[in-house]
Amino acid sequence: MCARNSIYNNPKPCKHLADYKLRHGFNTYDSIRNCLKTTPNGRTRVAKHTTKIPRCSFCDRYQGRLYFCLMCSSLWCPTHILLHTQSEKGHEVAIDMNRSELYCCLCCDQVYDPDFDKVVVCNQVKDLPGGSKSKTNRFEASGERSSKRKRLDSGIGLDLKKSNLLVSMRDRRAKSCYPLGLRGLNNLGSTCFMNSVLQALLHAPPLRNYFLNDRHNSVQCRKRSGEKLCLLCDIDAISSAMFSGDRTPYTPAHFLYSWWQHSSNLASYEEQDAHEFFISVLDGIHEKESKIRNSGKDDGDCQCIAHRAFSGLLRSDVTCISCGFTSTTYDPCVDISLNMDTSNLSSFNANKPIKPDEKPSASTLSGCLNLFTRAERLGSDQKLHCQNCQELRDSSKQLSIRRLPLVLCLHIKRVEHSLVRKISRKINQYMQFPFSLDMTPYLSSSIVRSKFGNRIFTFEYDNSNSSAAYEIFAVIAHSGMLESGHYVTYLRLKNQWYKCDDAWISEVDEGIVRASQCYMLFYVQKLLYNKANEDSSFVRISPRRDPFESTAGCS
Repeated sequence: MCARNSIYNNPKPCKHLADYKLRHGFNTYDSIRNCLKTTPNGRTRVAKHTTKIPRCSFCDRYQGRLYFCLMCSSLWCPTHILLHTQSEKGHEVAIDMNRSELYCCLCCDQVYDPDFDKVVVCNQVKDLPGGSKSKTNRFEASGERSSKRKRLDSGIGLDLKKSNLLVSMRDRRAKSCYPLGLRGLNNLGSTCFMNSVLQALLHAPPLRNYFLNDRHNSVQCRKRSGEKLCLLCDIDAISSAMFSGDRTPYTPAHFLYSWWQHSSNLASYEEQDAHEFFISVLDGIHEKESKIRNSGKDDGDCQCIAHRAFSGLLRSDVTCISCGFTSTTYDPCVDISLNMDTSNLSSFNANKPIKPDEKPSASTLSGCLNLFTRAERLGSDQKLHCQNCQELRDSSKQLSIRRLPLVLCLHIKRVEHSLVRKISRKINQYMQFPFSLDMTPYLSSSIVRSKFGNRIFTFEYDNSNSSAAYEIFAVIAHSGMLESGHYVTYLRLKNQWYKCDDAWISEVDEGIVRASQCYMLFYVQKLLYNKANEDSSFVRISPRRDPFESTAGCS
């Protein structure tokens, strides 16, 4: 495999970090080496040698994230770290104590530095069973950078023995039976939104099968198009890396660069919305495959992998209140955005700990779906022209699902806007969602029959060719505030849940998943979910096999 241009391998360095390294070199990095401690689950954090609880130097806060100034070793909370930087010249760079990641106080963002990464990884190797200081020194002297957070296609990494030790370190319970494909993704600076969506997409059975089938050949693609940047090629590279058997975290820097070229309006190191990123990636896949196929078909008939997996069809019925005339339209969709039913949540505070015997008020997924498909009377300022009455009339609108997708993505709207106060706030409330979901009550056939009765015989509303039974396989959760939060993904593989928190993978109980602030829920048709679970090895499939052929009713 030819080496890629280094300009794509790592994000553009922060100028404040570059200035700091120019003035102070690596002295500070070396001095904090003894403060790096590896926790039992393999995460490295900064632990100062003191018996006191770490607290913010300004407000005495000790909960949540704390930042360790590289210049003066003072501790600051996210609220007051900028104040410290503005008052002390040259104190721009700090370390997130809990995650051992560099943070630029002026950019208000995580920054990536391979030299600092090397210090963290060397410390982890030293703490491995059988590790020693001499081994660490030899590792450093070689100039080789561990594949703990290795660059894309760098070709440099630990030997097999040390790589196996790293896997053992991250899981003290020796869970060598983790399903193939579980691999952390390094945060390149507020890119948890990207990592969380990629984890869900690459473990969606149709997309996983598509790329492992080599249905998109990167070599042929570049020969055919001549383009150096291709979103599909980079997803294919990530898929190959995820299912290679390597458990060390992967750096999707080249993919990030390609996505920036596709979505230039979102190209920055600022935190983005995971749902917007999800839609943007599917649009990028559709656009690329449409060029390859020279297809002019609309999304409803598109055969690209994005629409074959996620595309469904919504039915909208607008009924005249005066005469009962109904106008029906159909719209393709790749996800369904649901409002939370907050009518019974006024007294619930998601930030307050829940006692074991306490049952807080909660929204439910079924309630959100009922709200989505419930008939809604349009306001007086939304009168529509009735074809029967031939004038503007009051009307009602009802949505239903005409055709279900193979992979169902449900987006939970957690942002509430106040037109009066002109502010937005995040809805932190807990929401109950099932692992097995029956979508039959929300189909157009069910809605129409409930409205007009069973005297309506079978016609175009039926979804006889697709299954309405779904199983959940991924949950993207958001924690924190609206303007500054963190995304993680929970993956369900072989009926076991795993938490993907950027570079860190851990096994969790289903109770942790149910208690999360779910933002995006991914369900797949039950037949395909069971088929995916039968494949215990996730080996590369024959290129001649269609990844969709094993699922009945998918076309």
